[in-house]
Amino acid sequence: MVWINWRRIQAEIKILLLASLPGTGFLIIIVTARLCGLLQDYELIALDTFLRLRPLEATDDKVVIIGINEEDIRSVKSYPISDREIATLVKKIERYKPIAIGLDIVRDLPVEPGHQELIQVFHDYKNLIGIEKILPPDTILAPPQLSPKQIGFSDIVVDKDSKYRRYLLWTTSPLNPKNPQQDKYSFGLQLAKAYLSAKNINIETGIIDQATIRFKTTELPRFLSNSGGYVNENASGLKILMNFRNSNKPFNILSLNDIKKGNFNPNLLQNKIVLIGIVASSTTDFVNSSAIAHQKIPGQIYGVEFHAHACSQIINAVINGRPLLKVWSDKWEYLWIIVWGCYPIIIFGITQSLWKNLLAVVVVAFALFGIGYLLILYGWWIPIAASLLTLTVNGLGLSGFAFALYQNNQVFKIKMNERQHTIEFAFTVIHNGPLQTLANVLRQMQAKDWSHEELRSQLEKLNYEIREIGEYLKLEALSQDESLRLGSGLKIDLKCPIHELFYVVYSSTLERSDLEYLKNIKIKIRTFEPVDEKYLSIQNKQELCLFLEEALCNVGKHAKGVKCIEAIGKKDNDSYTLKIQDNGSGLISYLESKGTKQLKNIAKNLGGDFKRETLSPKGTLCQITWKLANSKSSS
Repeated sequence: MVWINWRRIQAEIKILLLASLPGTGFLIIIVTARLCGLLQDYELIALDTFLRLRPLEATDDKVVIIGINEEDIRSVKSYPISDREIATLVKKIERYKPIAIGLDIVRDLPVEPGHQELIQVFHDYKNLIGIEKILPPDTILAPPQLSPKQIGFSDIVVDKDSKYRRYLLWTTSPLNPKNPQQDKYSFGLQLAKAYLSAKNINIETGIIDQATIRFKTTELPRFLSNSGGYVNENASGLKILMNFRNSNKPFNILSLNDIKKGNFNPNLLQNKIVLIGIVASSTTDFVNSSAIAHQKIPGQIYGVEFHAHACSQIINAVINGRPLLKVWSDKWEYLWIIVWGCYPIIIFGITQSLWKNLLAVVVVAFALFGIGYLLILYGWWIPIAASLLTLTVNGLGLSGFAFALYQNNQVFKIKMNERQHTIEFAFTVIHNGPLQTLANVLRQMQAKDWSHEELRSQLEKLNYEIREIGEYLKLEALSQDESLRLGSGLKIDLKCPIHELFYVVYSSTLERSDLEYLKNIKIKIRTFEPVDEKYLSIQNKQELCLFLEEALCNVGKHAKGVKCIEAIGKKDNDSYTLKIQDNGSGLISYLESKGTKQLKNIAKNLGGDFKRETLSPKGTLCQITWKLANSKSSS
């Protein structure tokens, strides 16, 4: 039958409930902080970190950048780059039959010389896509010669920390008063559309989410106001999260001079998306980002590179199945945070240990980080900062609680041990004193050898001993007195050497008149070798004295016909043996008495071996042997 300790279970439940109060409080605070957007920056830092730590990817061979650098600007000796230079560049690129050319250079006004040449290029090349800026406060018109299908807006969305993690794909135009709801596509989306259309993959309305777009079966995950770590962000238009390509060289980049001199492999441009933009450090066309591991300018990429990443991630998601960043719904995210906040409470309920709790929290924190990292590889961005915060705060808080509980338990155990020791000691003193007197009285009454006066005298003695023990225990409860009261009434100083204490216990006990058979002893042999004080504590001495007293009392009570008694204490290398031997009648019964249990318990406390046996042809041996090196530490 299995017994269930309901009291212990109830106690454990009470401790768990007590621990859950601060844990639940921390959890509520953290969830509230996240709802208020106070943890958004930390979630975005976690996202950047995960994206930066991903394995390196190969260079995207579908997108090429023609970057006009400082050397190109010096070679043409003018800035902005003239319309003629741009027109000539586009014509040369067209020879290699790219799918589309994206011109990420503003051309709302003529930049002579060569403006008419550029106009002619706009008319002739229908795969050329230019840019406009449609969002206030600064709006810039597209070149008027380009049709709406050849225009994409270059506006990008910045986060509160001045970094760019989202890409605006579609919005309505505020520039055309005649048609204010005219749909506008971004520069990157227009280029991606052109590439996929060449592969007979056209843009369509989403199926799972009809407010987004899809190409074939790939539906672009729409950014919402509370997507991932964002809280109450502007979700107007159609935006997606940027899944930057993590590579030492995300795209092949050629310079203006490379094209002019033909210093490149023609296959780099054939059937590719080609973006033309400025990559000169003297310009201000930079985008802040911490999500890319290898950057020429730490924390920044050029604007044309940003559009290239946006275009590339759409194309590769459709063609190669490269993941786009997705998020859970709000309810699943907050459930996830709550689960990790509850985990330390559960662990604490199991371990209730400071170090075990801390170790579990550290291990699980690494596991949580690992889970977040693995999921980002598959395109899932989950709340990590809030989860780690609830796990850490609750883990450390409950570890402190566990430490306080541990300290409290240790104090409780010490007090319980002291109480148990006091009880055992009281029993020993009573057993060796009043109980021996009472046993002697009962034996004499059965034999009818005593007169009323003798009986009265013994009962008065018994009364005195009991009262004296009571007074002594009161004093013991109030102070840590390094003394021991023997059954004879003698009080000994336990600070004395143990061999001296053995002599006192031996002499005092053999002089007791209430122990019948001690009166007949003719031969008394005793010798006690000294023991180095470093091996014995006060408690060890107390127990050894009680052992000797109890063994001698047993001789006086049970060793009928005893004439000789030996009490020997002998040191042998690293051990000590204390033996009491008589030539009485031997053990009458092999049932374990309270006295024998007491002796065994003393031997156990010392970490020693106890022996009690009948000798041949007669007599009894009572012996304890213990290791001197273990005695003090075991106390």
